[in-house]
Amino acid sequence: MPRLRRCAMVPVNPFLIPASAVIQTADAGSFFYAHNGSVMSFEMWIVSALVIGTLWLLARSRFSADVILIFVLGFIVVTGILSPTEALAGFSDKGMMTVAILYAVVGGLRETGAVDWLSRTMLGKPKTNTEALIRLVFPATFMSAFINNSPIVAMFTVAIQDWCKRTGFKPSKFLMPLSFAAILGGTCTLIGTSTNLVVDGLMQKAGIPGLGLFELGYVGVPVAIIGCIYLVTLGQKLLPDRTGSIEQFDDVREYLLEMQVEPGCELAGQSVEQAGLRHLPGLYLVEIDRDDQIFPVVSPDTQILAGDHLIFAGAVESVVELRRIKGLVVAPRQLFKLDSRQHERRMFEAVVSTESPIANSNLREARFRHRYNAVVLAVSRNGQRVKGRLGDITLHPGDTLLLEAEKGFLFKYRNSRDFLLISKLEGSGPLRHDRAPVALSIMAAMLAVTIFDVLPIFQASILAAVAMLLAGCLTFEGAQREIDFNVLLVIACAFALGASVEKVGLADLIAKQALLLAGGDPWVLLLIIYTVTVLTTEIITNNAAAILMFPIAVSSAQAIGVSELPFSVAIMIAASASFMTPIGYQTNLMVYGPGGYHFGDYIRLGLPLTLLEAVTALWLIPIIWPF
Repeated sequence: MPRLRRCAMVPVNPFLIPASAVIQTADAGSFFYAHNGSVMSFEMWIVSALVIGTLWLLARSRFSADVILIFVLGFIVVTGILSPTEALAGFSDKGMMTVAILYAVVGGLRETGAVDWLSRTMLGKPKTNTEALIRLVFPATFMSAFINNSPIVAMFTVAIQDWCKRTGFKPSKFLMPLSFAAILGGTCTLIGTSTNLVVDGLMQKAGIPGLGLFELGYVGVPVAIIGCIYLVTLGQKLLPDRTGSIEQFDDVREYLLEMQVEPGCELAGQSVEQAGLRHLPGLYLVEIDRDDQIFPVVSPDTQILAGDHLIFAGAVESVVELRRIKGLVVAPRQLFKLDSRQHERRMFEAVVSTESPIANSNLREARFRHRYNAVVLAVSRNGQRVKGRLGDITLHPGDTLLLEAEKGFLFKYRNSRDFLLISKLEGSGPLRHDRAPVALSIMAAMLAVTIFDVLPIFQASILAAVAMLLAGCLTFEGAQREIDFNVLLVIACAFALGASVEKVGLADLIAKQALLLAGGDPWVLLLIIYTVTVLTTEIITNNAAAILMFPIAVSSAQAIGVSELPFSVAIMIAASASFMTPIGYQTNLMVYGPGGYHFGDYIRLGLPLTLLEAVTALWLIPIIWPF
């Protein structure tokens, strides 16, 4: 017969703590810890240790987040805390799949140059980090009040990365504020985030009057404004400097490349300084060739005209970026023109082998274009650019050639003895600027049907991705390249950790014990509910935290005879206040890798913001919705 353990006899509220939590059966798989009538099982101890261990490993940043969470997922399955079906549910989660599809949709914007246009229009050419943050944070906050956070962060992450490459700013100074701004904006309206809609639905089921579309803004707007001011002032001083530009000409392959300014090019009519060509990371404007007149000294005030030939020297990664500028193309005279369409071409690097028939001969003699259906853009030898006219350069074994060829070049010649190594330069395909208006229209339509509740974001994003493919804004190859599978892996595995916390009852136990401290004071109860919700949402999803806390908060409010409405609003705000960990909110995970962040970076920037939001919300909520 099983032995019963007796718990300490302490007066408790039976409405909050079920009788089954006071006396439980001890079996072979569990032991119990009793405190104030609550019981902590063996599984709770294991999951508690797992959560603490995960956070500790993430904080140390010795291993990547995907590696850590894969091992966490494996541990959860092997120990039986979750069944394989429960543990792997994150991989089929609609939210995670939505992020994956949105990456493809944003890929359509990138491949058509719409992202570049957006970044130039919105971010412009600020001279300081503060100016750049102001131009990013406030518009992103406003947009996220009406649009789901994920597409905003996905779209602007790409824009910020491309913009930083051109301007020399650091992505780590902008991506975390972008995520936080999107979260803040989501608290301004009922449709700003799915959490608000979830809680509003729970309120109506419980007989509590729901909120109007903009009613949450009485608290959300002041919180968002204060949060944005913090991000562009004190917050920017707390941001890490994790990534840097390509070091100019240090241990990189250098190339000399000639580009032509076509009529209608966005650079035509601008000075070198205005065009942003003065301080390109890893790239240097050597000279300008205009009607066979050479300008060897290029000043910032030199005007760029249609027909100019711009000669750049720099690292291969930076050379690729030149092709992303609308109307700036590889100068035809430095190569034999390819017959294939421009958007079907890619850039490759190929190393000449000792057995190659083109070794020890120049490109003209080797008839390179006819032999390989490819053209040489530049030659690098021992990491340094080879000067002189391309047709007259004698190729040596070991020379690295920068080529432009059809996209099947790699598969056709990768096993050829002519080259030691062939590699495709990622993102080297020219942009289809003529499709940019179509891509922007598709994106706008997706957002419109979501805002007006015609379709959920998941279905709308699927239709948008298909439309991008059918309209020629995106290729299947481009769609695959745009999806960040590491981010998706982290999101899917984080679901398993949150599910285990919820399944073993750990979150429920902590929440109930915290509520016992409130006694009969509604102000203290509101503070505790808000605090526990914030802590809970950092380790499980925001929706799960809201669903978990709502019935506890409503029951507690009813028990002390006060209105449930202020507590419901507090849960809406607190469940979205996930600023201290990368795993608490989906958009935080989306910028974690691209920003090169460490776990501690979120605490450093997010803790003051969390406190600011808590003070503002807890002061305003009881005033607007009295107890």
